[in-house]
Amino acid sequence: MSKYRARIVDALLEKKLQAKGVVLIEGPKWCGKTTTAEKHAASTIMLARPDVREQFLRLLDIDMDTALAGEPPMLIDEWQTVAKLWDSIRYTVDSRGALGQFILTGSAVPEKDEQRLHSGTGRFAWLTMRPMSLKESGESNASVSLKELFAAPEKIIAKNTLSLKDIAFLICRGGWPMAVDMSYDAALEQAFDYYDAVTKEDVTRVDGVKRASERVQRLMRAYARHQGQQTPISTLRADLVANETEAISEDTIMSYLETLRKIFVVEDMPAWNPNLRSKTAIRTSDTRYFVDPSIATAALGLGPNDLIGDLNTMGILFETLCVRDLRVYAEALGGKVYHYRDKNGLECDAVIHLRNGHYGLIEIKLGGEHLVEEGVKTLTALEQRIDTTKMKEPSFKMVLTATGDYAYRRPQDGVYVVPIGCLCD
Repeated sequence: MSKYRARIVDALLEKKLQAKGVVLIEGPKWCGKTTTAEKHAASTIMLARPDVREQFLRLLDIDMDTALAGEPPMLIDEWQTVAKLWDSIRYTVDSRGALGQFILTGSAVPEKDEQRLHSGTGRFAWLTMRPMSLKESGESNASVSLKELFAAPEKIIAKNTLSLKDIAFLICRGGWPMAVDMSYDAALEQAFDYYDAVTKEDVTRVDGVKRASERVQRLMRAYARHQGQQTPISTLRADLVANETEAISEDTIMSYLETLRKIFVVEDMPAWNPNLRSKTAIRTSDTRYFVDPSIATAALGLGPNDLIGDLNTMGILFETLCVRDLRVYAEALGGKVYHYRDKNGLECDAVIHLRNGHYGLIEIKLGGEHLVEEGVKTLTALEQRIDTTKMKEPSFKMVLTATGDYAYRRPQDGVYVVPIGCLCD
């Protein structure tokens, strides 16, 4: 068995266990939820095992207290498969009057249960876990801290060791923990296996509704072609019609996308709505992203060499990789990641906004002097539009790149240029 690699969510989980009776960890399959939760649990119930689930259900019916009597924190994996657990756990937490009692992990959002008597307010805390960031998988040297960038250091210097070929491989391999220590070819197969499992099994198991795997595959291919865009359902449908033979309705597309959200395959990015100096309409549509770039490459049947041969596509999927990492790092800081676009076409790839109102503006580029200058131009234009009498100035502006020998701060405008292989939380 490979050695456990520490996850950024470890510290967040410990913190929440000290503040709530139950911590619910959600995220896609294979991202490491159960492995991480086991590191913090004193007892476990694995409901993914049919024999364990059957026995647990019977015991829960007969004696709830005995069924939930494991030493706390008690981990219940795939909790959403047992509908009555929610109210049972809530009652148990209330009766014990203690914190850190349960850790629940699930790879699907449960269907709305009309019989559920209570919400989790005051008792439950939620954590989202994603595939590994480059820091967690060991590919980033973690020499530039996102937290420290919010303090606007006058100087940063860090050496990048990742090449364009390395980045192409990491896009295709993804952040799946089981793939990290595998050989090159075996690691690349994991995303294809995940894609097969999603399209042939998971989309039906989430709610019992039978869905044609071929349709799901076609939709995921179309979705992969529109990564990083605010693509309406009508455009996705037009893409499907143009590239496939069988028709599909917009209602069907929406239902399939909702299913993919429930199993954490897609995670769209909400729009950022700042105060601006002039009245400019801000586009409020979400930006399309898979939770990991390898899902897109698997859907499109691409490998590292394909990306090197098509830098436009690589640039799009590199953005998905960066968004994944930024989300993981921002979560550690109590922040969220947004996208900005207005009616005039000004667009900023990522805005990290913290709870205290501080925020950073980020453009994502493969690298090279021309693309870096392009990113700086966008960041400067957006900064000039923000009304700093009504909100704070940006804490930092950064061009996040795939390549480049060093991370540094530009003296002429203060913009940080940071290769993704140097970044951490």
